[in-house]
Amino acid sequence: VAAVDFSVRPFKIFTTGDIYTSNTVIIASGARALLLDLPNEKKLMGYGVSACATCDGFFFRGKEIAVVGGGDTAMEEANFLTKFADKVTIIHRRDTLRASRIMQKRAIENPKIDFMWNAVVTDVHGEPETGIKGLRIKNTVDGTECDWETQGLFLGIGHKPNTEFLQGQVKMDENGYIVTVPGTTKTSVEGVFAAGDVQDHVYRQAVTAAGTGCMAAIEVERYLEAQHAAH
Repeated sequence: VAAVDFSVRPFKIFTTGDIYTSNTVIIASGARALLLDLPNEKKLMGYGVSACATCDGFFFRGKEIAVVGGGDTAMEEANFLTKFADKVTIIHRRDTLRASRIMQKRAIENPKIDFMWNAVVTDVHGEPETGIKGLRIKNTVDGTECDWETQGLFLGIGHKPNTEFLQGQVKMDENGYIVTVPGTTKTSVEGVFAAGDVQDHVYRQAVTAAGTGCMAAIEVERYLEAQHAAH
């Protein structure tokens, strides 16, 4: 979908070369993990690099791994990963965290978590066949670089919802996630519903996305029945 127009009914959906119309729309465009844009990052995604601790944490049982980030996402991912990994090192570009106090406290007090301050990852070493061997680390204070051994890299720098094509036509929060009426998939525009990660910045799991997808389908059916009865 390239763009939509919710100012007219039926709604207009613009794709490459075609225009579709519909009386209702379910937005399920998802969200994408923010990446570091490292040379080997995408090559090793799924082979030691991950952006989802709840999805991949089990595969790192007994290993030593790293989490990049300094916000609540990174702290939550790191704490969760200590259920599996022997050691988790949080790599942060500054010497203070931006995470909430309670999330900082949980991470700092976790005996399995260490911190690498004033550091950024500039590359990942390894191959898909063998997994990650280590990271290239740059000190943000003096600019020095070194290689650091680790067996996994988790990106805890957040997600970005795929809502650019909506051009602000439905209500969104400050991060671009679609705001829905609590307990429903209804958006700020009558007849427009949202399901999955595009409106869920908390759970971001396939099972919860499927659940809200089912909710949206039922609510669309009821909406159309009500519209038909009214006419």
